[in-house]
Amino acid sequence: MSKKLNGKVAVVTGASKGIGAGIAKALGAEGASVVVNYSGDKAGADKVVAAIVALGSKAIAVQANVAKTADAKRLFDETAKAFGKVDVLVNNAGVYNFLPIADVTEAEFQRQFGTNVWGLLQTTQLALPHFNDGGSVINISSIVSQMSLPGSAIYAGTKGAVDTITKVLAAELAPRKIRVNSLNPGLVESEGTHAAGIIGGDFETHAASTTPLGRIGQPDDIAKVAVFLASNDSGWMTGERVPVSGGAR
Repeated sequence: MSKKLNGKVAVVTGASKGIGAGIAKALGAEGASVVVNYSGDKAGADKVVAAIVALGSKAIAVQANVAKTADAKRLFDETAKAFGKVDVLVNNAGVYNFLPIADVTEAEFQRQFGTNVWGLLQTTQLALPHFNDGGSVINISSIVSQMSLPGSAIYAGTKGAVDTITKVLAAELAPRKIRVNSLNPGLVESEGTHAAGIIGGDFETHAASTTPLGRIGQPDDIAKVAVFLASNDSGWMTGERVPVSGGAR
């Protein structure tokens, strides 16, 4: 059976765990060669690479902090060396911390905007020379950008920026046949949400109870939609904000 992404090369940032790992493996399962980017978790990235190779596709792990220009350049140098091009870029790398406005600091602002916004802009810019024949950029945003949650001023601000940047780049890159869409998850169970104490606590219970489909998300729920956005199945879509949240708003 022909796979949707045979012959394609995908770069997934922040792919050593959680949503990024799920997306990387799903793209590999559909035949893409995958660059698994990670910032600190080499063991996690190597595990994702091994899973993709076991599926019969090619994959490499590349360390890079997308907020740092030299790192981001190396990411695409290594991609070009290994695979020669880019067809799909998934801007998934992200950091978050919820805190009331009274506790907001310049350092925390710079940390979140540095990775979530500048990192995304930078990786997209550096990927452009490697897109040969159109392609797909998928920006991982969040439904938090629309929810007005107390304590989320910085994080929601970064994701609101991502939603707007997505629309701008969709218009700007359309002449090159590069489609740009954002995928906006609701609460997803991952290593990150476990480490933050969100899973198993009141926040998870509340999130599930206010989600029409009655549960929080899993990485695979997001990964399936990412495959759709990466493939020709979504070839007439660009500049769209796609909520994947079980109906949570």
